[in-house]
Amino acid sequence: MGTSIIRVGLGKDLHPLVPGRPFLLGGVALLSDRGEWGHSDGDVLTHAVIDAILGAAGLGDIGELFPPSEAAWKDADSMELLRIAFGLVKAGGWRLINLDCVVTCESPKILPYRDRIQASLARVLEIPGTAVFVKGKTNEGFGPVGTGQAVEALVVGLLERIVPQETSPGDRINP
Repeated sequence: MGTSIIRVGLGKDLHPLVPGRPFLLGGVALLSDRGEWGHSDGDVLTHAVIDAILGAAGLGDIGELFPPSEAAWKDADSMELLRIAFGLVKAGGWRLINLDCVVTCESPKILPYRDRIQASLARVLEIPGTAVFVKGKTNEGFGPVGTGQAVEALVVGLLERIVPQETSPGDRINP
């Protein structure tokens, strides 16, 4: 028996959209003539997920763990970065309960890809697909996201850790 500790983390990321790059969300390539520019593969949603789970576990953020100043992370697969980050979260005794994600872009539409994105994230995070939800929104023409120049992701992640309850000598059962 033990005490349950629940913590929430918030992740946010924004990337410009440029020609010649894949448009990736949660490890899934979306059909688009432009994709996210970034030091790694630019997967804005996966980056926000990493920040959410690291923040909830009190383990820093994506820039600390995978600094863009290090050549090792150039063009890195963001899903592999997520595996590494989640491994640290698990090593700290945490389990992921759920993720709620919002991706804001004018195009492409997220809905046709939603199930694949949710399943891809759930697979890496070792949770049921129903514990990940992804919503697509637009910015109604406002700002860089609204004019189609950028894509943004916001993610809330809920973690739980069971802390064993300490027992006193009087709590032990003697045979």
